[in-house]
Amino acid sequence: MSLQDKVMTAMKEAMKQKDTNALASLRAIKSALLLAQTESGAKQDLTEEEEIKLLQKLVKQRKDSAAIYKEQGRDDLAQPELEEAAVIEEFLPEQLSEEEIAKVVADIIAKTGATSMKDMGQVMGMASNKLAGKADGKTISNIVKEKLSS
Repeated sequence: MSLQDKVMTAMKEAMKQKDTNALASLRAIKSALLLAQTESGAKQDLTEEEEIKLLQKLVKQRKDSAAIYKEQGRDDLAQPELEEAAVIEEFLPEQLSEEEIAKVVADIIAKTGATSMKDMGQVMGMASNKLAGKADGKTISNIVKEKLSS
């Protein structure tokens, strides 16, 4: 079943349960998918990798918005953003734990022979490719910085 079919099924379920927050999240996914499909002019299906990147982008937008709201003391606005991010995350592959990410990063550092922060770009590029869809870039970046600075 394609992502679009899964989203439509979940939308129907959210409508039946009158879950407005989930419905808003699912509509955002559907809208982003349709926009990405029609962007190039001709209607085309997205690859699974493109779908994952799209979902990660949507989650990141919501988490960033929630962080800004919290900085400004607006927890009432931050909470719905975090709830929407959680709904969207359900459609992403299971995320790796920090320990698992650290193992992958350590292997990459060992393979490349990276020793200092100067090598961060090379390590980040390889780590991002290897962990695409399984971890967010911010977490990978923090772990790479930690490993290269120690």
